[in-house]
Amino acid sequence: MNKIFVVNPGSTSTKIALFEEETCVFSHTVEYDAKELEAYPSISAQLPARMKNILQVLEENQVDLSGLTACVGRCGSVLPVEGGTYEISDLMLEHARVGINGVYHPAQLGGQIAAQIAKQYGCKVYTVNPPEVDEFEPVARITGIREIRRESHLHALNLKETAIRHSKLHGRRYEDSSYIVCHIGGGISISAHKNGRMVDGNDIAKGLGPIAPTRCGTIPAGYLIEYIFRTGKTQEELSRLCTRSGGVVDLLGTSDMKKVYEKAKEGSHAEALVWDAMVYSICKEIGAMAAVLHGKADGILLSGGLIHNEDLVHSIEEACGFIAPVYAYPGEFEMEALAHGVLRVLRGEEEPKVYSGVPVFDVNKSLL
Repeated sequence: MNKIFVVNPGSTSTKIALFEEETCVFSHTVEYDAKELEAYPSISAQLPARMKNILQVLEENQVDLSGLTACVGRCGSVLPVEGGTYEISDLMLEHARVGINGVYHPAQLGGQIAAQIAKQYGCKVYTVNPPEVDEFEPVARITGIREIRRESHLHALNLKETAIRHSKLHGRRYEDSSYIVCHIGGGISISAHKNGRMVDGNDIAKGLGPIAPTRCGTIPAGYLIEYIFRTGKTQEELSRLCTRSGGVVDLLGTSDMKKVYEKAKEGSHAEALVWDAMVYSICKEIGAMAAVLHGKADGILLSGGLIHNEDLVHSIEEACGFIAPVYAYPGEFEMEALAHGVLRVLRGEEEPKVYSGVPVFDVNKSLL
């Protein structure tokens, strides 16, 4: 029986789980105060504290990790890679530790924690579909400015797991299917998947796509230029609008979409308008991904925390149901995705990939 330990660090939490084959037999979330973590000079500097907390939880709950087959952690801030399951190497660990791609995210810690536990128990260590999965086609990278190239920054782990899970449920192969897959939560990813590859999608790190609870979404370039010169915003402040303080937070002062929805239903004009604008922008982006797939989508797959809202799902069905059938998978499957990716390798269904340290796409390389 395969026994897999899973680690998934977040901005104010570390999720851990123990799987026996597909069954989760133990799970726990270690919560942190944001100010506590901000005191560390870097994300990687949090490693000893987070590791200590994990070991305490395992001891308090009498979780026995002896006989582990593998450990897997969400490993981020590496160079762009193809999707798949990777056996974590020393090079990948070092790149995650320093944040080689310049994006500093708690996922830097997942591989490091998993590697330490794997060393203790003498098993292999893996990661699955890192945030840096980049499978865009060349035509999707070109912009109207020679020096700017589009990159892939999406909820790759959950998007691909949703597509794989849906395919199995419907007797299909992900590698033979075309989907529009959406992660709709605090951030919103709308992506086009063709024959097992995520070939296009909005850039959640750079402010592209729908209005989201904490992200501004696409802004017309001319208006943004005027805004910068009018307000004198710094690069850091503008970047935060793309990832943390834009979108619904900037419009209404909150990212709590449950409260926004409730106030909208109670008749509040501002909340109703912002909610409708967010849904409108989601549907427009789904339409764009339909064009990427030439209208030949086998399904529109919805995942993420906001998909628990049935009115949101219904609104998307009304606007986009003509493209393809709409399927809702509320919540996220990141822990399962990490465990299942390793299981596919252990069962010989997939070959583990090797992290070369060479990006699959180099933004400094001309495509013309």
